Amino acid sequence: MSADILASDSLADASDRSSRPRHRRSATGFAWWVPWAFLVPGLALFLLIVAYPLLRSFQISLYDWSIVPGKASTFVGFDNYVRGFADSQFWLSMSNAGIYLLLTVPAQIVLGLFFAVLLESRMPARTLYRVLFYLPVVTSWVVVSLLFKYLFTTQGGAINWFLMDVLHVIDQPVGWLENRWTGLLALSILGVWKGVGWSVVIFLAALTAVSRDLHEAAAIDGANAWQRFRNVSLPAIRKTLLFVSVLLVIGAFNVFISVLLMTGGGPAGSTEVPLTYMYKQAFDFLDFGYGAALSFILAVFIFALSFVQFRLFRDKD
Repeated sequence: MSADILASDSLADASDRSSRPRHRRSATGFAWWVPWAFLVPGLALFLLIVAYPLLRSFQISLYDWSIVPGKASTFVGFDNYVRGFADSQFWLSMSNAGIYLLLTVPAQIVLGLFFAVLLESRMPARTLYRVLFYLPVVTSWVVVSLLFKYLFTTQGGAINWFLMDVLHVIDQPVGWLENRWTGLLALSILGVWKGVGWSVVIFLAALTAVSRDLHEAAAIDGANAWQRFRNVSLPAIRKTLLFVSVLLVIGAFNVFISVLLMTGGGPAGSTEVPLTYMYKQAFDFLDFGYGAALSFILAVFIFALSFVQFRLFRDKD
């Protein structure tokens, strides 16, 4: 009898609990609002720091923007963009960025892969070498730009001193930073020196993840070290190569501090790059609308270039 009473009480409690309203839960068992509690702060920061400045910059690019308090800005539509496409100095800066890209990106990829392969092998003081390679990456752009400016100075520079007084290969100082081509070469040397350590770290992580069994199987089949690298390692890090190349190309078109401090875009704008040209348009000539328009032209160009890279590196299987 008592057992029947207890059973009926349990059934009544279960029915009461089932009739109570419950919070709706997601498929993972959490309440619906829990994922949003994590997403909203990051989304709010993205809207505040990225989305709003981007939309605001696009708005400014459509105006002859005035920073004078009380003076209205004039709406000019896409005139700033038309002006940018017709600006020969802007396209000179784009060509300089392209030359910088050709001098720095392949060098960083090739040297990064070479040193990554060396550091992957069992060698003494391997950790020390990894730290030394990465040190230039974390140094200040301002500091190293001023250092390289001293190295390549025409009078009293360390490079000219070494070439004249030590190697005796030149009779008079070379104006490295006073000519377009030698200036771009000096900037590119700095870019490679400072950036190759980043490529080394990324490639080293990718090479470490390649299965040792594949290398052992290739070695059993008689493949030498170069054949194993070309046929085993390179295909395995294909996506890493894409990642590194895309970021290096974007970085090449975003070079700014070294150009501003070493050459200032001179002489006569011959070493100007897109970011220094935009900077001068906006902050030297106070033409903020035109500077903003140039930034969007550059962004579209980089996006198209990245799209081409993704197409070239896509899997053909």
